[in-house]
Amino acid sequence: MVYNQNMNKSQIRRLERVFKGVANHRRIEILLYLENNKDVSLDSISDYLGCNFKTISEHTRKLKIAGLINKIPTTNYVKHRLTPYGEEVLNIMRDSHILQN
Repeated sequence: MVYNQNMNKSQIRRLERVFKGVANHRRIEILLYLENNKDVSLDSISDYLGCNFKTISEHTRKLKIAGLINKIPTTNYVKHRLTPYGEEVLNIMRDSHILQN
């Protein structure tokens, strides 16, 4: 989504949610981790990043609100994975050289 003068308030708010979603280095790390690791638990993300479980839980909540990840409940844990929109945001960041491979 690229800004133009014809954007309605709903589109502008969605863009705001995306920017808020990636406005933290931990959330960007989570997105990058989920890019290569699908259907992982909060414990797995927390262990990989070496962060507190509750902290990661809050970050994934914000990423979910932004529409960048999905949370899929199972019997034993909640799976986390990127949405197609989350993948697109990472691609945009790479294309604009914000992220370097």
